[in-house]
Amino acid sequence: MMIAGIGCRRGTSAEVVMAVLNEALAAAGKAGEYPAKLATGALKADETGLLDAAKRLGLDLAILTDAEMDAVSDRTLTVSPHSVGHAGVSSFCEAAALAAGGASAKLLGPRHVSQGVTCALAIVEDHVEDAA
Repeated sequence: MMIAGIGCRRGTSAEVVMAVLNEALAAAGKAGEYPAKLATGALKADETGLLDAAKRLGLDLAILTDAEMDAVSDRTLTVSPHSVGHAGVSSFCEAAALAAGGASAKLLGPRHVSQGVTCALAIVEDHVEDAA
């Protein structure tokens, strides 16, 4: 399962969020694929552009608490002084993707930044037990 963690400036449109998501997917070699989940932190819970983008994809927007994001902050690949100062975590979107994916989530790479939007992609591998 792929999860996209997203952060953005206030008032960013769904069109811009979708465009940056597509850029991030292409940069990660996942062009044409879409995440199973979108995630963000409580700071952006009411951000219309994020909510509308999730709706367009037919997904709920997972809202992570500050504590959930802080708990995975040491697993992010990026340290953004802006994110630390504004949200208290090393990388807002990377932490959202990791927290939404749980303990086995792994980032595909560092966050993608464009047009005032940050997007990080995480993968959670499905573990299938071999039938013996």
